[in-house]
Amino acid sequence: MLIIGLTGSIGMGKSTTAKMFREAGIPVYDADAAVADLYETGGAAVAPLEAAFPGVTKDGAVDREALRQRVLGNDEAMAKLNAIVHPLVGADRVHFFKAAEDAKADMVVLDIPLLYETGGHANMDAVVVVSAPESQQRERVLARPGMTAERLDAILSRQMHDAEKRARAHFVVDTGRGLEPAREQVAEIIAVMRDPQLRPARDKAPG
Repeated sequence: MLIIGLTGSIGMGKSTTAKMFREAGIPVYDADAAVADLYETGGAAVAPLEAAFPGVTKDGAVDREALRQRVLGNDEAMAKLNAIVHPLVGADRVHFFKAAEDAKADMVVLDIPLLYETGGHANMDAVVVVSAPESQQRERVLARPGMTAERLDAILSRQMHDAEKRARAHFVVDTGRGLEPAREQVAEIIAVMRDPQLRPARDKAPG
């Protein structure tokens, strides 16, 4: 079973692209959705995060904004957060792979925002980077409720630059040209990955 990593900076259209893979019949693991489940009431991350960052839970669930305020711009706090959450996400991913194998899927997509930043790209058969012009990216993100230019810049400062991600990628999906061109690019990626003669070597993209 081939493993495709799907990544891209905030506002590039990664969630929309992930949906296109799902619509094409490819199982997609959404790391953000997995984290959201861990943060909900009864989620496995609630108790350890409250112990590590007292006051970041409310009514038995993680208050994401309170947690964000505690870790944003603080490398030590971010490392502590990742040390708690990443193993829990990893355990959840094991269940996803088992379900995909039982369904006899020939490939899966792992939707991971910080794929390069965490070194996860090394475990992928191929990496797809979702991209768009910077002007469109900022317009999309700043249209979100509660988002500010300052907050966006803080988020981008923790993400690898889009140009570097594109240079490392096996495939790039450009969402700046509209939905249908992006859907065509996704279909082409699936076709290439299914053809051993066309499929890129895992070490094609620099680490």
